[in-house]
Amino acid sequence: MTYDTVIVDSHVMLPSGKIDKNIVIDDGKIVGLTSDIPACDHKINGNGLISIPGVIDTHVHYGVYSPINEAAKTESHAAAIGGVTTMMRMLRLENSFLNSLPPQLQSASEYHYVDYAIHASIFTPQQIDEMNFCIDKGITSFKIYMNLGGEVGHVYMDMPPNSSNLVPSKVNVTDELVEKIVKNAAQLGCPVLVHAEDYESCGCGIKKAKEKNQDGLSAWSSSRSPEFEAKSIKTISKFGRDYDCVIYFVHIGSERALLQIQEEKKLGTKIFVETCPHYLTLSYEKQNGYLAKVMPPIRTENDQKAVWNALSNNQIDTIGTDHVANQIKLKLDGDDVWGALAGFPGIGTSLPLLLNYGVNQNRITVEQLVKFTSQNAARIFGMYPQKGTLVKNSDADVTMINLKKEKKVTSELFGGFSDYIVYEGQNLKGWPVKTMVRGELVAENFEVIGKLGHGKHVSRTVLSK
Repeated sequence: MTYDTVIVDSHVMLPSGKIDKNIVIDDGKIVGLTSDIPACDHKINGNGLISIPGVIDTHVHYGVYSPINEAAKTESHAAAIGGVTTMMRMLRLENSFLNSLPPQLQSASEYHYVDYAIHASIFTPQQIDEMNFCIDKGITSFKIYMNLGGEVGHVYMDMPPNSSNLVPSKVNVTDELVEKIVKNAAQLGCPVLVHAEDYESCGCGIKKAKEKNQDGLSAWSSSRSPEFEAKSIKTISKFGRDYDCVIYFVHIGSERALLQIQEEKKLGTKIFVETCPHYLTLSYEKQNGYLAKVMPPIRTENDQKAVWNALSNNQIDTIGTDHVANQIKLKLDGDDVWGALAGFPGIGTSLPLLLNYGVNQNRITVEQLVKFTSQNAARIFGMYPQKGTLVKNSDADVTMINLKKEKKVTSELFGGFSDYIVYEGQNLKGWPVKTMVRGELVAENFEVIGKLGHGKHVSRTVLSK
C-alpha cells in the first residue's frame, strides 16, 4: 500500500514521552508510528525536529473588528505560521442564535487555513434558552463575561459576515443571569468559560482612578485589582458547586486569582485554569505606553513569577492567547489608558514565547508544553483523541518545532489583520517551522502554503450529561 505522507527523522512527542519513529499519515489521519519508511506520495524530512500535536489555542477573538469572511483568512494565516492547528473562537452575538449563528458558521466554513472550534458567549435569557441549539451545531462550551455590567457593560459583538461596521453593545451580566447560565450548562453537561472580574468593583475602581487623573498600565491594573478577580471567582465557584458544573477560568494572570482558585478547588468546585503568554512575559512595571492594555490587566513581576510557578507545578491546565485581531488606530483611539482599546494580537507568538521563555529556560519541559498547548484543551473541550495527540487514528495535526531556531518578531511575519504586535523586535529562540493540519502541510518556514478553506469546524459532542 502507498500512504499519503510519511514524516521521517523527527522526535515524536506522545503522552507516554518522546520516541524516535516515523509518522505515517493517510487520509488526514495518523495510521501508524514505524521504524521503517513505507511507500508514500510525500516524504517530509524531520531533520531532528520535534513533532508535537498541533497547538490548540483555546481563546481567540476574531470577527469583531473585521467580518469573519476576512478575519478567518488573516487570523488563521497567523495561526498557521505560529504552529496553531485549531483555533477556538470566542463568538459574541447580540441577538438570537437561531438567526445569527448559521450565517457565521456558513461564512467561517469557507475561509480558514487551519481547523477551528467555537465557544458561544451568553449575554441574555433568550440565549440561555438557545444553548441547546448551539449544541446541535457542534458548540458545546459557553462563555460568561462577569466583567460586563453597570458602568462597564460596553462590548463589541462580532460583525455579521460581509459587514464592515462595528457592533457596539451594552450588556448587563448580573449574578442572577450567571447562575442561570451555570445551572443550564450543568444540565446540558457543558463546561462554562468565565471571565472573572467583578464589574461593580471595576466600575468603582476606574471612576476613582480617573478622578485622581491617574494614567498608564499601572493605573489600569490597580483600577481592576486582583481582589476583584478573586471576588468574581468566589461567586461563580459557589454556583459551580451548587449545580455541579465544570468551570473553566480564562486568562488568569495574578497570584491572588490563583490562590482563590486553589481555595475553591479545596471546597470541591470542578475547575480548569487557562493563562496567557502575556501574563508569563509582561508586567506593567516594565511596559511603556498602552499597547499591552488587556483585561484582566498585566500585573507585577511577582505575579509573573507566580504564574510560571503555577504552570511548572501543573496548577494551570491550558494556555490560550486571548488574541484580539484589532488595529493600532482603534487600539490607541484616545489620549490615555482609559481611551485605549483592551486586547492585542498574540496567536502567532504564543508557541515561540513558550519555547523561548519556558522550554529553553527550563521552566517547563516539552512534555508539559504539549499538555498546556494541546492535550489538556482537547480533553476539556471534547476533542480528544481526535485532536491533542499523535497516536494512531488521531487527526494528523502536527507542529514541528526547532528549539534552536532564532528569529525576530515583527507584525508582518504573521500576516494577520493587526498592524502591530506587543513583542515587536524581540529575538526569540525556538520556533515552529512546519505546521500540518489533517495531513496537509499548511505552513513551512514562516510561509503559508496551505489552501484557503482547508480548515474545518471541529464539531463537538457533549462529554457527559
